[in-house]
Order: sequence, then structure tokens, then C-alpha cells
Amino acid sequence: MLSALVLLALFALIAFTRLPLGLVMMSCGAAGIALLHPRGISAALAISEQQVMNLAMNYQFSVLPLFILMGVFIVRAGMAAEMFEAARRWLGHLPGGIGMATIVACGGFAAMCASSAAAAATMARIAIPEMNKAEYDRGFSAGSVAAGGTMGVLIPPSGALIIYALLTEQSVGELFVAGFLPGLLQVLAYVGVMAVMAWARPGWAPAGQRYSFTDRIRALNGIWGVVFLFLLIMGGLVEGWFTATEAGGIGAGGAFLFLVARRKLSWEVFAGSLVETARIAAMIFVVSAGALVLNQFINLSGISTATIGYIQSLDMAPFAVILCIVLFYLVLGCLMDGFAMIFLTVPIVAPVVAGLGYDLVWWAIVTVVVVEISMITPPVGLNVFILRAMLPELPVLQIFKGIAPYVAADFVRVALVLAFPALALWLPHLVH
Repeated sequence: MLSALVLLALFALIAFTRLPLGLVMMSCGAAGIALLHPRGISAALAISEQQVMNLAMNYQFSVLPLFILMGVFIVRAGMAAEMFEAARRWLGHLPGGIGMATIVACGGFAAMCASSAAAAATMARIAIPEMNKAEYDRGFSAGSVAAGGTMGVLIPPSGALIIYALLTEQSVGELFVAGFLPGLLQVLAYVGVMAVMAWARPGWAPAGQRYSFTDRIRALNGIWGVVFLFLLIMGGLVEGWFTATEAGGIGAGGAFLFLVARRKLSWEVFAGSLVETARIAAMIFVVSAGALVLNQFINLSGISTATIGYIQSLDMAPFAVILCIVLFYLVLGCLMDGFAMIFLTVPIVAPVVAGLGYDLVWWAIVTVVVVEISMITPPVGLNVFILRAMLPELPVLQIFKGIAPYVAADFVRVALVLAFPALALWLPHLVH
């Protein structure tokens, strides 16, 4: 009962106050520890201090600011716009081609940036004016960018996978490798959605300008560096040439060289990039520290053990339990931000999944795919409100209407990952 009251207070504070998520989780976790531990407040303070210090000294956590810095450098170098332009010249002449180019560019940018919000905001500035010129349905074009931005959650380097690794003590590199094929499946599924909608609703996504083969080849000159850098990072992780943290250093260093080579480097750009990276990384650090303190309370309270025992007493098939958890995530995603879901639920759910005999690497991909859906479903839908802020004249309901086909594709994708775990586990097993 005491544990339930602490968790109820946690959800109430998150839902009804504007207090920072990390501080809320840390306060509730510390309060719970103080109530349960024989040493009371002194134990709560000592455990909280230990968790913060352990996170600060965690070698795997250093990969996150490195990949964030890589994405910032890529944007400052102007390479996100060139990715879209290259995709537009190759695909734009097809029905729905500019939308397909937007999806492909979102996938490419996600491979260089660990943030879904950054991907959605960046591609909105680049792609939506072009789709408006081609007279795309405005709700559908905004929905396409909002959905495409969610790729930053799954496609490596993924901030969500890094956080999951910290909470479950998994290998960041292994999770990155596991996310590659499901991320590619997402790009193909979204391109398929655009093609189907262009066929079913021609007025929503008309064909654009056709470019000569020479113009298409010339457009590739601006993106070869990004492609090479991504292949180097993923190839190095698959082949075991370097760790995930070393890959982050290579990525940030390579993006910095692009900035220099394109003559976009100045003291203001460099200092601004470092400040932006530090701000994002610090925010994630505080939330992660709060989640780890809360995790200690959950372990001390025995909630995970009790949950596993209760599920076993129900005599349900393991896969039926998995389906119930996924359904719970889908409902929770309508009420809560995706990253908050990861921080709050993974410490409880992951031990249950492991107790059922499932691979936690596979479950990481399932969790992140469901979190992606939460970023574009009402009423929270973080990416939707990013687009709404950038397009104030566009009603939110119109954006949600444009997103609906992508949500349908996401449900199919969840089913495929559940039915065929090899989509997530084949590459990691190949590495081993």
C-alpha cells in the first residue's frame, strides 16, 4: 500500500504540476526509500547521491552527448537540407514523391541525430514549404513530418535506446545494432503509406518536378559524407571495431570536420553548438538520475517481484502477458510523453519480461516502437504540438487526421516485431 501511494503521488505530480520530470521522480523515489528503509532519510540521501554519482561516472552515458553534438554539427553544416534535396531530386517526380523524399530525409537525419523533436522541427522548416508549393494537403504534409520525426527515437543513434540500456544494464552498441532493421522497416513502411495515399487521394500528394539524371547525381555530392559516416559507425559497431562511446566520438569528430570543410565554422557556431548540446544532455541527465533513484525505491519495495508473482498466479501464456503489456503501453502513450513512459515503466516491466523468458534486447525495440506511436497519438502527441507551434494557422485535428495512416502502419510494425523477433535479434546475434 505504501509503494502504491508513492507511485500514485508520482503520477499526480507529473500530471498536474509543471515540476521537472527528473526532480519529481528523484523526490518520490527518495521519499519512498526514506519510508521503507530502516535508516530513513539518511539512507535515502545516501542512495540518491550514489545513483547520481554512478550515472555521472557511467562510461555508457557519455555516448549520449557525443551523438547529440554530432546531430547539432550536422544541422549547423546545412546537411539536413541537402539530404532532403537529394531525396527530392530522385523521388519528387513520383506521385507523393516530395512526401517520400521527406520521409527518407527524416530517416537520414534520424541516423545523425538522437532527438525526435529536433528531427521533426528541422524537417518541418525544410520540407513543409516545398510540399506547400506542390499543393499537398496541409494536414497530411504536417502529419508526414510529425510521423517521420519519430524515427529519431528508434534509428541509431537513439537516445531512447541509450536510456533503456542505462535502466536495464544492457549494451548500448548491441541495442543500436538491434534497432537498425526495425528502423529501416519504418522508413519503408512510411514511404509505402505515402505511395498508397498518393494513389487513393491524388489531391493530397501530387507529383512534383522531374530532374535529369545528371542533376540527381550532382545532388548526391552533398550527402556522401553523411552516408559514409553512418555506414562507418554502424559497420564499426557490427564488426566490433569500436564501442558505442567510441562511435559517438567518431561521429561528433566527423560532423565537426564537415562543419570545417563547408566553411560554416565560427566561434559563435562552435560555442552555440556546445551550449545546445550541454543543455539537452543536462536535461536528460537529470531525468535519468531521477529514474535511477526511483528504480532503487522500486527494487526496495519489491514491486517487480510481486508483479511477477501475480502474473504467474494468473496462469496466462507468456505471449498473452506481453500483448497485455503492449496494450497498456498504447493506452498510456495517449496520456504521457514517450520518454516519461520509458523512465517510469521500464524498471518495473523489464524484470517481468525477463522473468517470462524473453530477450531484453528484443523488448527494447518493442518498447521504443510503442513509444514512437505515443509521440503522434492524441491527446499528448509531442511531435504534433511541435508542428502546431511552427504552423499556428493549422488546426491540431487536421494534423492528427494526416497522421492517421502512419499510425495504422505503426500498428502493423508492432505486430511484425512481436511476431518475428528476428527483426530485432538477427543482427545482434550475427555480431556475436
